[in-house]
Amino acid sequence: MKRSTVEDAIAQLKSLARSQGYVLPPMADWSRQDWIDRRDAAQELIDRRIGWDVTDYGGGDFASRGLCLLTIRNGTIAERDAGRGQTYAEKLMLSGPGQETPLHAHRHKTEDIINRGGGDLVVEIHTLDDDAPHTTVHVDGISGIVIAGERIRLHPGQSIQLPTGVFHRFWAEEAPVLAGEVSGVNDDGEDNVFAEDLPRFSEIEEDAEAQHLLVSEYDDVLR
Repeated sequence: MKRSTVEDAIAQLKSLARSQGYVLPPMADWSRQDWIDRRDAAQELIDRRIGWDVTDYGGGDFASRGLCLLTIRNGTIAERDAGRGQTYAEKLMLSGPGQETPLHAHRHKTEDIINRGGGDLVVEIHTLDDDAPHTTVHVDGISGIVIAGERIRLHPGQSIQLPTGVFHRFWAEEAPVLAGEVSGVNDDGEDNVFAEDLPRFSEIEEDAEAQHLLVSEYDDVLR
């Protein structure tokens, strides 16, 4: 994935957030040097993987399969397992028209995906179990049974709750969507289960100046 694509995606998320009246936290504007200079004070942000994340899932075609995310808050695995402390997480995401976040589920995390503004977000539900083709999800807090493969369209302001183990993929329909995620503790290293053999993080081709630091770069740059 090209660095220029990473920086462009972050700029687009920032622009869409401004247009929707969503104010980002200060660290969203930190430069790579800011992270280096503040790494001692920001150690909890680093440990909790709070910050920018842009991926094309290794496919090299970000426009058709990819996601730009900003993790705003996140607990730790220890807090999750203890059931106390910060047992939750929050993300902001940019989903482009026809840009798929590929089919996946989570081993531990239950999450709400929220359309914060922009176009419509389409969420497709799967079980990957022929013996259990139905599952229950909550849309705007109201439970309903869906059939595997069913697509749910979320207009701005609407949300869907996805239980642990439910496979799903999503994309914006005709216009970019500023999507939110409120969930249990986020663990991108171990908690994601993809229907295909896909990497969660992308290798970066340095074709432009790197302005932002990605969470996947913390270990190399900040340790």
